[in-house]
Amino acid sequence: MKRSFGLAFALFVCTFTFAQQALWGGTSIVSPEIHENNTVTFRLKAPKAVKVQVTGDFLPTQKIKTPFGDFDGPGAADLIEKDGTWEYTTPQPLKPELYSYTFLVDGLKMNDPNNVYMIRDVVSVTNVFIIGGGRADLYKVNKVPHGTVSRVWYNSPTLGMDRRLTVYTPAGYETSGKNYPVFYLLHGMGGDEEAWIALGRTAQILDNLIAQGKAKPMIVVMTNGNASQEAAPGESSLGFVSPNMQLPKTMEGSFEMAFPDVVKFIDKNYRTIKRKQARAIAGLSMGGFHSMHISKQFPDMFNYVGLFSAAIMPDNNVKSPVYADLEGKLKAQFAQNPALYWIAIGKTDFLYKANEDFRKLMDDKGYKYMYYETDEGHIWKNWRIYLTEFSPLLFK
Repeated sequence: MKRSFGLAFALFVCTFTFAQQALWGGTSIVSPEIHENNTVTFRLKAPKAVKVQVTGDFLPTQKIKTPFGDFDGPGAADLIEKDGTWEYTTPQPLKPELYSYTFLVDGLKMNDPNNVYMIRDVVSVTNVFIIGGGRADLYKVNKVPHGTVSRVWYNSPTLGMDRRLTVYTPAGYETSGKNYPVFYLLHGMGGDEEAWIALGRTAQILDNLIAQGKAKPMIVVMTNGNASQEAAPGESSLGFVSPNMQLPKTMEGSFEMAFPDVVKFIDKNYRTIKRKQARAIAGLSMGGFHSMHISKQFPDMFNYVGLFSAAIMPDNNVKSPVYADLEGKLKAQFAQNPALYWIAIGKTDFLYKANEDFRKLMDDKGYKYMYYETDEGHIWKNWRIYLTEFSPLLFK
């Protein structure tokens, strides 16, 4: 009897151990390993590989040519192999920041199998890690009151479809009974209503800034700026379609003209302060383009406007009343004295010249705005910075 029990117990232990290995991957490799001095070690077990590299935004940037211009892209560093495990340690401590990376194994891109934390940026899926300290602590989940993030469907009569929003409500919204100002936050080309919440760390940033008393409690609405889409790839009736940078109806006026549908839905379904003084709009790249043109198309709607690395004008072939009479619409907008018009861009951004020309127009007309310039280019590192700088200026 004892022997049978012992055999059964041994079988159970073997089965349980196998299940645990299947569940947890059966590996003891730590990657990335963040050391006390903020150097970081990356490891990959690949005994048959010939060459392994790590590429990420913690490495010196390199220029990548695309149909949309020259972008700053991450460099690459070689890992050294020992007993089938490849390893690379950054030669210098990394500055506080949210970083992304992937491996290149004999030229084939792959994610780190020892790091479960990943983010999608259009068609790229990368691993991520955070070096804490300074501004990067705003990107962390800290022990502060937390807001709620919801995925909400609304009907757009203008576009003739149901569409999805991501909505952040601040801590205490559900029980306070108060009405709140609303910040509409727009993504860039190829992005969707998931971009700011995942890559931009919006919920973490707002939770932390509000808890520190640096930002007013506010509702943040993150839209899908692709007017032909119901929702992010994989989240609509189209199923698991591939993300695409070249979507129709993005920068030809449809999204701008349909934006009042969003505002009406939010004002009807959330406890908002329903006036211009309590509304802000901002966005990155294409979202900055949308923010600029929506705010001048509807000058009674927004009192705070933010252009983050914004595209300024559409392609010459685009004909829409939204983009007509730029100077006349800006004149009408600034005649109402917006509380804040905020322009930010990186020194090496491919849109720097367009923003410089736009600021010259603003200067020539005597329109008041705030300007914020950073290093580097058209990257999420800058857009997170801009969000942390812009949000505390709202609704004062």
